[in-house]
Amino acid sequence: MRVAHRRESDAPAERLWQAARSIRLSDTRLLGRLIRWRIPGLAPALAFDDMFRCSPFMVLWEVDRGALVSGLVGSIWTLRRDYPELSDPDEFREWSAPGTARVLFANWMEPASPERTAICAEVRVEAIGAQGRVGVAAVRPLVGAFGYLIGSDGIELAVRRAERG
Repeated sequence: MRVAHRRESDAPAERLWQAARSIRLSDTRLLGRLIRWRIPGLAPALAFDDMFRCSPFMVLWEVDRGALVSGLVGSIWTLRRDYPELSDPDEFREWSAPGTARVLFANWMEPASPERTAICAEVRVEAIGAQGRVGVAAVRPLVGAFGYLIGSDGIELAVRRAERG
């Protein structure tokens, strides 16, 4: 499963990245509530940037000036917090426990033109084993119904904040 979003902005790249890093779960209304429902225990005031840096997520790669790649593993289809702690990025790459999934979250900036910057977000889900495929299939309708919120509630808010200055 793959979900990708991209929005362009006239704001300078650094301001756009800082705006994106400042968005809190509570700023995004429905998106934030859905995330907190799927990952119980997250505080409404938690910034997405901080969320992607702490358990159950693992930072896999980062560039200070505009890129963050994080991952998590586990039974993403359950309502209980069934996400094993990872010790390092290699453990994420090597994860192969049957009946689970690996989920990669990438957020980055890229030039759209000499005057514009694009902010991008992509999520990729890999099911592991037959039970993993069944579990991922169970959340696919939820992702299909609400995946647009990443662009409309999250990325669009960052663009508006950055363009306001």
